[in-house]
Amino acid sequence: YRELFKKHGLKVAQILLTSEDLSNRAAYLHICNVLEMTLQLGIVPIINENDVTSTEELTPITKGCKVCFSDNDILSVLVANALEADLIIILSNVDGLYTMHPKRRDAKLIKTVEKITPELKCEIEGKSRLGRGGMKTKIRAAEIATSSGIPLVIANSQKENVILDILAGKKMGTLFKPQKRLPHIKRWIAYGASTKGQIFVNEGAKKAILKGASLLPVGVVKLTGTFNEGDVVSLVDQDNVEFAKGNPNYNSGEITIIKGLKTNQIKKALGYIRRKEIIARKNIHILK
Repeated sequence: YRELFKKHGLKVAQILLTSEDLSNRAAYLHICNVLEMTLQLGIVPIINENDVTSTEELTPITKGCKVCFSDNDILSVLVANALEADLIIILSNVDGLYTMHPKRRDAKLIKTVEKITPELKCEIEGKSRLGRGGMKTKIRAAEIATSSGIPLVIANSQKENVILDILAGKKMGTLFKPQKRLPHIKRWIAYGASTKGQIFVNEGAKKAILKGASLLPVGVVKLTGTFNEGDVVSLVDQDNVEFAKGNPNYNSGEITIIKGLKTNQIKKALGYIRRKEIIARKNIHILK
C-alpha cells in the first residue's frame, strides 16, 4: 500500500481493529477522532481486522452475546458510519446484485435498490467464491450503510478504473440508496457495538419502550450474560423475541438486584442510585 500510494504523493497508516474496540463507547469515540485526524493530515488509513487479538471466530459465543463484525464488509460500513462517510464502495468478483445467481442465463443486474426489504433478502442466492464475504453479508453491510444515511455501491473489482468511474457518477454495479440517518449514538448502539447480554422485559415495559419510554427496573423480568454499565445489550420480550438494543446505566450484577423494583426502591436495594432508568430512552434503538 505504501508503494502504491507513494506514486500519488500520499501517505498511508495501518489501523487494526477488533469488535471490542468498537463496542467500548470511549474507544469508539477515540477511533472516530483518530480516523478524522489522519484524513485531515492527508494520510489514508488502511483498516483491517486485528487477527492477532481478535478471538471471536475461535471461541463459542456466550448466550446473549453477538459480535458487531466478523468480516471486512461489515467492518467497512461500521468505519464509514463512524466517519459519517459520503459513500461506501464494496468491490467483489461480480458486477453487483443480480435477480438470481449471476451464472444463470436469465440473471439480470439490479442497478438500483431503493430500499432493502425482507423480500429482497429472501431472494438473495448469489455468494462470492472469495473469502467469507458472500452476497448475504454484502446486503447486510448495505442495510447498515443505508440505515445510517450512507449510499453504498457493490461493483466488480476486475473492471479497470472502477472506483474512478463510480466517483465520476457513472452507473457501475448496484447502488443502494440511503435512508434517513439515525442519530450518532443510536447508530453506534444499532450497529457499532457488540451485544454483551440480554435483558428480558414484561409486556408493559415493551409497550412503553415502543412508544418512546425508558426502561425502568419494574419492567425487568430477568437477564442473561455479564455486562458493564455502558455496554450494549438486547431487549427481549416474554416471547423470547429481540425488539430493541440499549445502553444500560447499570451493570448486570446491579440489575439483578434491582429488577422488578420501583424507582424509589433502587437506593435502598443498592445503597445508591445512579439513574432512575435502567436504560434511558435516548439510548434505546428499536429494531425493525
